[in-house]
Amino acid sequence: MYMKEVLVNNQVGLHARPATFFIQKANEFKCSIWVEKDERRVNAKSLLGVLSLGVVKGTTINLIADGVDEKEAVDALVELFNSNFDE
Repeated sequence: MYMKEVLVNNQVGLHARPATFFIQKANEFKCSIWVEKDERRVNAKSLLGVLSLGVVKGTTINLIADGVDEKEAVDALVELFNSNFDE
């Protein structure tokens, strides 16, 4: 299991367009990936799950992965946040 904390800095958080990019990137990996906000954990490969968290700018979330490519998956998703989804 591999985990990193990330601060969401893009304007709209994980809503609509950025959430779609996030899920597309998550689906490139074989491992299981979750997004955790407060005490809620959802499947990072599920659009409804990710949107249900209501992640807005300034929110800190945890990205958690478990499987053969867990480190690569989390690092790629963190990089997506660091690039602000190219907004």
